[in-house]
Amino acid sequence: MNKGNLSSRILVLLPVLFLCLAAKGQNLEVDSARIVEMDQQMEQQQEEVHSPKKATLYSAILPGLGQAYNKKYWKIPLVYAGFGTLGYFIYWNNDNYQIMKQAYSDFTDDDPETNSHLDLDGAQYYNLDKEPDATNFKTNVAKQQDYYRRNRDLLVICTVGFYGLQIIDASVDAHFFDFDMSDDLTFNWQPVMSSFNRETIYGINCTFTF
Repeated sequence: MNKGNLSSRILVLLPVLFLCLAAKGQNLEVDSARIVEMDQQMEQQQEEVHSPKKATLYSAILPGLGQAYNKKYWKIPLVYAGFGTLGYFIYWNNDNYQIMKQAYSDFTDDDPETNSHLDLDGAQYYNLDKEPDATNFKTNVAKQQDYYRRNRDLLVICTVGFYGLQIIDASVDAHFFDFDMSDDLTFNWQPVMSSFNRETIYGINCTFTF
């Protein structure tokens, strides 16, 4: 073969080889870009997974915020209505406790100028200057004082419990946020006949699909 012809053929093939290598490089770049894009999409999907930890933390920071994170917006008014009701009765019982505490203190001291106990309902039915009315009045005021104090303290405990309950509610809702509640959750039953020790046994076969 002539060396001139060989050289010319090599010169012709070199551009073709260069174009093939360039196209291969472009494909590698495209494939790399696709891999990076798929990784980003997977990371985004992982970030979008509903987090029970976040729901719990949000509710602990601000009551009702975890319910908002779970998209259970209808629960938020219930949470604050519960806190509002408990707060009102805590205030009401504490106010009556302070009244009874002051009345008891005024009745048992020796200062004639302190007489808030006379403003209590029913005080007019007692003759406080004589026995046994004075002792009965003192006992009743002490009982009322203990009654309102006990109710106030119990309601404070209930408020703490309600605070914990709304955190648990947000956490449970978050755990079941992605739970499948479609029509595929079915229960089927049908009669069956089987044999045991050469005896025919009739029964019911139950199947759960979830």
